[in-house]
Amino acid sequence: MTLVKSISGIRGTIGGRTGDTLNPLDIVKFTTAYATLIRKTTKVTTNKIVVGRDARISGEMVKNVVCGTLMGMGFDVVNIGLATTPTTEIAVVMEGACGGIILTASHNPRMWNALKLLNEKGEFLNKAEGEEVLRIAEAEEFEYADVDHLGKYIENNTYDQKHIDMVKNLALVDVEAIKKRKFRVALDTVNSVGGVILPKLLEQLGVETVTTLFGEPTGDFQHNPEPLEKNLADIKALMQKGGYDIAFVVDPDVDRLAMFCEDGTMYGEEYTLVTVADYILQNTPGNTVSNLSSTRALRDVTRKYGCEYNAAAVGEVNVVTKMKETNAVIGGEGNGGVIYPAAHYGRDALVGIALMLTYLAKKGMKTSELRATYPPYQIAKNRIDLTPDTDVDAILVKVKEMYTGKADVNDIDGVKIDFPDKWVHLRKSNTEPIIRVYSEAATMAEADQLGKDIMDVVYSMV
Repeated sequence: MTLVKSISGIRGTIGGRTGDTLNPLDIVKFTTAYATLIRKTTKVTTNKIVVGRDARISGEMVKNVVCGTLMGMGFDVVNIGLATTPTTEIAVVMEGACGGIILTASHNPRMWNALKLLNEKGEFLNKAEGEEVLRIAEAEEFEYADVDHLGKYIENNTYDQKHIDMVKNLALVDVEAIKKRKFRVALDTVNSVGGVILPKLLEQLGVETVTTLFGEPTGDFQHNPEPLEKNLADIKALMQKGGYDIAFVVDPDVDRLAMFCEDGTMYGEEYTLVTVADYILQNTPGNTVSNLSSTRALRDVTRKYGCEYNAAAVGEVNVVTKMKETNAVIGGEGNGGVIYPAAHYGRDALVGIALMLTYLAKKGMKTSELRATYPPYQIAKNRIDLTPDTDVDAILVKVKEMYTGKADVNDIDGVKIDFPDKWVHLRKSNTEPIIRVYSEAATMAEADQLGKDIMDVVYSMV
């Protein structure tokens, strides 16, 4: 069993001993530390904290512990119930709240849960804030409210519709164009909150036919919830039978978006952002951002419009920071995460779906035909297993020195070596003695070989 504490929150498996897993005592401790930070730093005076959760089996228990703890700290809790991560982010802003907590372990299996922590802008805490939460929790620098200053509990189940309305009202979402196309759409919502909100979104966008696999939000995921092709046999088989224009697949908290073409081929998670960016840049030229491990196809598309692409360190908070620095009009991550500032600064599958359907409607193409218009890149993922006493940082410094002058080298997050027609990115794990190796080239064989060539270089140093 596992408990992982990081600057982005706390996650772990349910059940077991205190300090080893995600259990009520650790949930109380971490929630209290977060509330302590918010009390010290917020400039908002509403005294509200928003809580939303995905459909995990443990969600009700975790929600009760979190809400009670926040009330004990003197905060008024706005529980928005079963809600996506982007819905919760939007609710923080609409409520004028001090912050928010999303109860979701994203793509992790059913036995996991997590607390993801938001600031008053509905965005994830930055590194310094996350480290302060960890410090407060470790030091147990807590002070709870007295009986006259306990927080109140409020339930508000209106935010799904508010989220949908926000998406429909985006300037580049064309509901009439979508209606005229009479789309037939399939969904895989992996028994979580996507099954609640996405059919409503598609109906209100005017989609003619919607078929949902694993739509009941039981939290008992019927397949591995990470939206990778190897986990999506059912939706793939449905699409191969024909009769649908596109399939959308989301993870349990609906911030990642994967797609299948009408012929049952996977569109490719990396190309969700690329396609949406292509549409955005045609209408609002500007800068783009993705993380270092995402496909260079976004860079290619951005430069096609004479605009500037920038890379950020891996992690949503890093991408958002770089987007704000460069005034980017679109950004995100290659795992299907679309961040569209005209909506909000968070990965949002609903925004991605609406923009994708609008673009398909306007292009008059089949999904597979649109996919074929983009540069064909393939990303391979490998790992280098090392011993606990290995000086990983020293290895990465040596790799950087070896390739400086031979290729473009970026060291803001590990080491990325960028060749004219391919790249490889080495990242140190913060929890294990391993180096993750991501490599991209025109074919999977070439990408995998590039990664293994770099791995051989590293092994020669150990």
